[in-house]
Amino acid sequence: MQSTGHSERVYVVTGADSGIGARVAEMLAERGARVIRCGLGDGVEVNADLAQPEGRARLVEAVRALAPDGVDGLALVAGVGVPTALSVRLNFFGTIAVIEGLRPLLAASAAPRVVAVSSASALSAGDDALIETLLGGGEAAAVAVADRLVAAGRGSLIYRSTKIALNRWVRRHASDDEWAGRGILLNAVAPGLVATETAMATVLASDAQAKVLATALPQPLGMPGPVEAVAEQIAWLIAPSSAFTTGQILFVDGGADVVLRGEGPYAEGVRYGPLAVARMLFWSAVARMRGDRVQG
Repeated sequence: MQSTGHSERVYVVTGADSGIGARVAEMLAERGARVIRCGLGDGVEVNADLAQPEGRARLVEAVRALAPDGVDGLALVAGVGVPTALSVRLNFFGTIAVIEGLRPLLAASAAPRVVAVSSASALSAGDDALIETLLGGGEAAAVAVADRLVAAGRGSLIYRSTKIALNRWVRRHASDDEWAGRGILLNAVAPGLVATETAMATVLASDAQAKVLATALPQPLGMPGPVEAVAEQIAWLIAPSSAFTTGQILFVDGGADVVLRGEGPYAEGVRYGPLAVARMLFWSAVARMRGDRVQG
């Protein structure tokens, strides 16, 4: 039987020097895991700037040296909310580089898990050109698009665009042979506004700004939310017990998703293409010929 806990598992946590990442790393260690903390501040085993290609390579090489027999899970928490190209470099390309760079070590685990931290800000519209450029894989091109947004006074779209692109990347790749096909579960957690030190010192520093955010991201369960709640969901998704969940964006947002989207994502059923319909009809006919019970 597969364990539901974290004992004897090896995890990599980015952004482990502050906020959500620090609490996730602490929580996993408290529950028996070996945690390789990565970040730029004090108390980390791997000091690497994921906004830079050399920093990403340094992290991957360091983790390989620290855990040559493999890792069981990645919690990709590192990110920034600045309205500049730094968000592009760190939030999207830095995150994807670590996921892909450590995939061979994940493949050595009996229950490998990847959890990327997104944001409930992805519920709002981003910049389509930036999102598509991010997903196209061209970092220099994406940085150029972000710089143009800043020059046009639209830099506020950059952060949410990086998180929208991250969500789409997870959805696009989670079912691939190199992920699901190898038993590697790939999910994201999208927090609402929670009480990290950074949030309290910046976006929630004034009542006026807090009211703007409460309108843009209504959280019926309260604003700001608790860091602990987000960390718990990351800890669950990275555990062996989350054994049949992949490609999901789990909104831990105090209810913002349901307020802003309602039934939207579930209002219509899936529309199958002609090839899928033909396959289903063929195999339904085969099942009837064999006397199997057919449901549809």
